[in-house]
Amino acid sequence: MRPPNFLLFMTDQHRADHLGCYGNPIVQTPNIDGIANRGQRFDNFYVACPICMPNRIAMMTGRMPSTNGSRHNGIPLDLEAVTYVDLLRSAGYKTALIGKSHLQNMTGRPLIDNAGSKTDDLVEPPEVLSDAVRDRRTGPAYEAEMMKLWAKDPDREIQLPYYGFDHVRFANGHGDQVHGHYDRWLLDRHPDPDALRGPSSSLNSPGLEAPQAWRTAMPEELYPTSYVADETLSFLDGFAQGDQSQPFFIQCSFPDPHHPFTPPGRYFDLYDPDAIPLPETFDVVGKDEHPFLAALRSEAHTDSADNAGPRPFVVTDSGATQQIIALTYGMITMVDDAVGRVLDGLRARGLDENTIVIFTSDHGDFMGDHGLMLKHGLHYDGVLRVPFIWSEPGSQSASTNQQVSGSIDIGTTILARAGLAPQNGSQGMDIISGTTSSDLASRQGMFIEEDELGIHLGREKGMRTRSFVTGRWRVSLFDGMDHGELFDRENDPYEMQNLWKSPQHARQRAELVELMLREMIRLGDTAPKPTHVA
Repeated sequence: MRPPNFLLFMTDQHRADHLGCYGNPIVQTPNIDGIANRGQRFDNFYVACPICMPNRIAMMTGRMPSTNGSRHNGIPLDLEAVTYVDLLRSAGYKTALIGKSHLQNMTGRPLIDNAGSKTDDLVEPPEVLSDAVRDRRTGPAYEAEMMKLWAKDPDREIQLPYYGFDHVRFANGHGDQVHGHYDRWLLDRHPDPDALRGPSSSLNSPGLEAPQAWRTAMPEELYPTSYVADETLSFLDGFAQGDQSQPFFIQCSFPDPHHPFTPPGRYFDLYDPDAIPLPETFDVVGKDEHPFLAALRSEAHTDSADNAGPRPFVVTDSGATQQIIALTYGMITMVDDAVGRVLDGLRARGLDENTIVIFTSDHGDFMGDHGLMLKHGLHYDGVLRVPFIWSEPGSQSASTNQQVSGSIDIGTTILARAGLAPQNGSQGMDIISGTTSSDLASRQGMFIEEDELGIHLGREKGMRTRSFVTGRWRVSLFDGMDHGELFDRENDPYEMQNLWKSPQHARQRAELVELMLREMIRLGDTAPKPTHVA
């Protein structure tokens, strides 16, 4: 039997309930909903880490952040790592990455973090010996995605294959401030791209109060979402016109709906902010809230909140919150239209008959829950749970899957469907074909890691969080803090009643912490293989 093609759509910072097929009655996503109507929708699908680089790298390797070494943003994927795309390529697949990658650093901003980690009375080791590994994943080979280098030289090339991808077209960054191969494409279509980018070039938009939002001057047809769709269609053209004896794997990766909130053209006004309901927990203080959230609330109420960067912040203005959600919905609908274009192109080229279509996101967003915006540090459902949809060619029926699963499973599942085994050390499970059915049946929850940098929290030091999520419960522990979290999401779906200190739930808490520990043991690294008995 001929191996299937794979078309993997991925969005950025896109929570599960921001799709029509996941119960959202407002946002318009008919094309993505159509994938769900022809396949399986996973309702309990969770990230390995609710941050961009660690979760994308966990997807690629099938290995948890603490195992693959990319624990937080700023640590690229090791060029020596084996990815599931490497395995597809070795089996004869034509592999393509189009859009946002974020397997390496993009900004080039230097890190000043973890203050106070050095001792005053001991001699520090020399720089070359200052870390547990000599290879710090730096240098030209780890600068493929650096946005400032692409802005300076839109014609630059990268070494291929790139983590298993033979065809690469980067669109890295967010909003209308995206760089990569996109720079050359944009320059070919407009003489002065910088005149279309950023708040300084934005169009007038009276009444806009939302932070990190502007009406972009970038027209719809030049916006990064359009570029990703165009380049995907171009790859499909080349495949359809060439030798089709080899199957393809395409990762079609959109930079939106991540902040800044800059949907272009008609998508900017597509949703009326006044018609957007506020989240149920928007202005409600929950029982025994995390001290970090309490500090963010204090900042918001004293007008000292930093809402201009990547760190989370609390919003007290309902109008600004509604604007952010409305603009996010605009970006999502533009992505949905782009997905529709690609799916139409797949059908027009006769390639849909042997192509599995997948949709997911790298992580979610607080999006006003508990008054919060963005991500980092806290593990509410909005950042942990993401969409995952799997549609087999020819399928015309919809189903839902309640199995607790997650991003760590994507590579193993794709490989299994292609008839391929994962590499040693892969920690994911096959959630479609059932090749790991015995392990999957014993899985009682998903383990989630986050080692957050202080700079992303607006703090001197970072925060290390570990969570365990089942279909009903979420338990979270925080390194160096007495505070913990326990939520019964069946009876408290908005995670307002922290039961960590509840005497009535002490046994449940102990059982969940034990399950978390057992899952941590199961996820212990098995790579590299031993070469001898001893």
